[in-house]
Amino acid sequence: MPSLSVNGTDMHYAEAGAGGQPLLLVHGTLGDQRSFAAQMEPLAAAGLHVMALSLRHCWPGTWPAECGDFRIDTHVADVAAFVLALGKGPVALLGHSRGGHIAVRVAERHPACLRALILAEPGGELDASLGGKPGAAAQASAFAKAAELVAAGDEEGGLKVVAEHTGGPGAWERRPEERKAVSRANARTLLGQRHEERRPYARASAASIRTPTLFLYGAKTRPNFVANVEALSSAIVGSRVTIIPNATHGLPYENPKDFNAAVVGFLGAL
Repeated sequence: MPSLSVNGTDMHYAEAGAGGQPLLLVHGTLGDQRSFAAQMEPLAAAGLHVMALSLRHCWPGTWPAECGDFRIDTHVADVAAFVLALGKGPVALLGHSRGGHIAVRVAERHPACLRALILAEPGGELDASLGGKPGAAAQASAFAKAAELVAAGDEEGGLKVVAEHTGGPGAWERRPEERKAVSRANARTLLGQRHEERRPYARASAASIRTPTLFLYGAKTRPNFVANVEALSSAIVGSRVTIIPNATHGLPYENPKDFNAAVVGFLGAL
């Protein structure tokens, strides 16, 4: 599989299509490049040069005995450096969940790297300027609990906590085996997320984004993800919102047909 060396690490990625507009996909928690298996060929068939990243230490990478570099800021710097190393000019950047949070920060800090931004249910918390409530860090609490279980040797228990936090009761049991396999391969990255230093979204920084932006969320998703989309889309001038039917937080794999169509339609109109 191809890779680029950036910031002292090898960034592995899957690739489909060639010669078209570059589209870079960034996965969420417990994911890797395989999280976008349902996007690769359909989006390439639409004329896009599609690349799905595996963030540092995610499969096929390994989790080191000592790891202090699994932070949001590190991933933001890695993604920006990957775009520059690619040498194809500004790219369309699509981030899902935690990858959406990373994509927002890339757009804020490295706008010259991007020609378009697609945010599929970006994860994280809102600060007061975007309507967030003090102490409403349910996500941090759930992920801390999951990391404790993984550290104690109960990887399956930790994965279940994360799945139910994003997808509701029974989400892990309902998950297809191929998705469970991806989560299991990346279970130990939850240890890094305990100290990832993820800051809340703020209106002023979000409003600084001038990249054409599309938000996507599932019609059956949980309220906190809808709140993030509504708040951030209100701050980013000219942004658009598309609701993906028959999908929860796992919208890229639960309804790839409508998800992919929304991506192609947005990029094709630029």
